[in-house]
Amino acid sequence: MTLIKEKIVLITGASRLKGIGAAICRELAEAGYHIFFTYWTDYDKEMPWSIENNEPMKLKEELLQRGVKVACKELDLSNSDAPEQLLHSVVEQLGFPDILINNAVYSTNNDYSNLTAAELDKHYNVNVRATTLLSIQFAKKFTKKSGGRIVNLTSGQFQGPMPGELAYATTKGAVDALTITLSAELAPLGITVNAVNPGPTDTGWMTEALKKDLLPLFPLGRIGEPKDVAKTIKFLVSDEAEWITGQIIHSEGGFRR
Repeated sequence: MTLIKEKIVLITGASRLKGIGAAICRELAEAGYHIFFTYWTDYDKEMPWSIENNEPMKLKEELLQRGVKVACKELDLSNSDAPEQLLHSVVEQLGFPDILINNAVYSTNNDYSNLTAAELDKHYNVNVRATTLLSIQFAKKFTKKSGGRIVNLTSGQFQGPMPGELAYATTKGAVDALTITLSAELAPLGITVNAVNPGPTDTGWMTEALKKDLLPLFPLGRIGEPKDVAKTIKFLVSDEAEWITGQIIHSEGGFRR
């Protein structure tokens, strides 16, 4: 494999083998990027989809077979010092990253009738604060004149309402705003900043009944898969995408709300 100029990618939130984070890792490793990913199994264990303890290590071994360097770290990104800790670990094990992909997320179902301050804080700490602070740390320490990439994962909050996910929609909407403003600030540093909305994606959380309901809303005739958004991100981090910044890319197969 010809490595892409020894470029290093930092991807947060790649705990589950069926998840979007893992798909991004696979796609970029296959393209020749060195990979550093984070995971937080305690969160996934609390979710309906759950996780097996060895899934992150299975992902690491799978990526190593692609002939690239791979490292990972279990990290709770809700801690305020996590971004600085994380970048230190990446530099120590692989070198300073060229690309940052903010994929980690906190999400639980809630609405106006039951949302608490504590639950809103949990969403904010991961979805907004960690994404913002990690992006800032990355930018401050980025020393190359060009080629820097930040890609944030969003969920199309401005495409339509998301009833029952008030905290998630609120904080992910903030990521769209962050993307647009940060892209202007970091352009002089040679760093592009974009966000990708993958739309409803089958990462193991969809029931068969839900898939049946969603399928007619996809004009391309199938449900979105993790590899779809991973391919979009592979383009955005490439040299070919150097002129694209400050954009919210709706890579959701024409999904109709």
